[in-house]
Amino acid sequence: MGSYVGVFGMGVMGQSLALNIASKGYSVSVFNRHGEATKKFMENRVQGHEDRMKLVSDSYDLKSFCDSLETPRKIILMVKAGPVVDAVTDELLPYLESGDIVIDAGNSYYKDTKRRMDYYAEKGINFFGMGVSGGEKGALVGPSIMPSGDKNLYDTYLAKLLTDISAHTADGSPCCDYIGPEGSGQYVKMVHNGIEYGDIQNIDEAYWIMKQLLGMSNAEMADVFESWNNGRLNSFLVEITYKILREKDPETGDDLIDHILDEAAQKGTGMWTAIDGLEMHMPIPTMAEAVFARNLSAIKGQRVEASKVFSEKPAAHIEDKQAFLADLEQAVYANKIIAYAQGFQLLSAASDEHNWDLKLGDIALLWREGCIIRAGFLDRIKSAYSEGKKVVNLILTDEFREEIRAAIPAYRRVVAKAIECGLYIPTMVASLQYFDGYTSEKLEANMCQAQRDWFGAHTFHRDDRPHDESFHHTWEKLD
Repeated sequence: MGSYVGVFGMGVMGQSLALNIASKGYSVSVFNRHGEATKKFMENRVQGHEDRMKLVSDSYDLKSFCDSLETPRKIILMVKAGPVVDAVTDELLPYLESGDIVIDAGNSYYKDTKRRMDYYAEKGINFFGMGVSGGEKGALVGPSIMPSGDKNLYDTYLAKLLTDISAHTADGSPCCDYIGPEGSGQYVKMVHNGIEYGDIQNIDEAYWIMKQLLGMSNAEMADVFESWNNGRLNSFLVEITYKILREKDPETGDDLIDHILDEAAQKGTGMWTAIDGLEMHMPIPTMAEAVFARNLSAIKGQRVEASKVFSEKPAAHIEDKQAFLADLEQAVYANKIIAYAQGFQLLSAASDEHNWDLKLGDIALLWREGCIIRAGFLDRIKSAYSEGKKVVNLILTDEFREEIRAAIPAYRRVVAKAIECGLYIPTMVASLQYFDGYTSEKLEANMCQAQRDWFGAHTFHRDDRPHDESFHHTWEKLD
């Protein structure tokens, strides 16, 4: 009898996932386009994983790999997103049979996944998209898994395997559930990553405010982040932040953070989220600004030269450091909730646009363990969506409304002081401005429409007429 499942791709994620699968008692075949990676995996991963490796079989050509699997074949692709996914699946096709299942577990763009599903369906192959979050450690011990595709096939062939290998909460609930059709699983993962961008930048701005405005040492900042992690800001990202601040550089003995260049890289999923927000006409400025922050950090040379031209920065003066830190905690918390609110509004809009019927409360539960944005308050997001409640925006719900109301005055004080002192805090500003715009009955957009009508005859609506009526005004007489 063949292996239960195959893993194609022996990078660190593929290796870790294969070991995870074997640890749950499933037989797994592994393959890599370059056989040396497979060979090294089989040789190097045995130590400490002897029991698991008994269930792992290696193959060095595609035919052997596909022949080693029970039918219908289930192959998980752990390869780089983009054209490689198409190339790999096309290479597999001659060795697959009608009814076989190929699962793309990379960070593929959801529209590409839909295209692949349609293309391979014509050839009798069932293609699934699957968001996976948690990095190398998550893949090894249990990630958050967001699969999408044919529901009947998922229930029949994939549900038990994927829930078994996923992360589990303290009460035993798996961080894996069927998301929906088409590329909805990778869409949810994309928005997860967009929220992650905003969450990371939010924490980074708090770090920078402590360092630049309060003059705190790394050790002092670590203590603050640790205390926050013991409260309502409990999360994986806050936890690793205080640990990073305490990490020593093995070369110099200094704090390692002080020797890391301030240039942030990115893989593109945050950018996809920002673009999709624009295409869906959904305001997600916090996530977009987090992407721009990385872009700005990457032009280090230009920043260095500009800092020489505009070197003047107002001096910071904080009379009560502890009071300001309390304000900062409020600001970080409010920024975090507003970022999640934007993300869930985008998910809701996409669900309506694509007829996915996403269960937003259940999605929040998938992120409680195993993934990068796991946080203590995700249960409360589930509660906000419980019992079929219609949630327009998380900040309006019973779960978060009063906390946001209480946090806003402190949030304003933090942002005002940081801007006064010339600090770059893009997501804190973006979330606060989003809040102010979203909670304003009237905005300046009436002037925008008047201007558009003047130069382009784009028309406008009137506040004293039905909304389905449009008007054009003759602003100037033309000779």
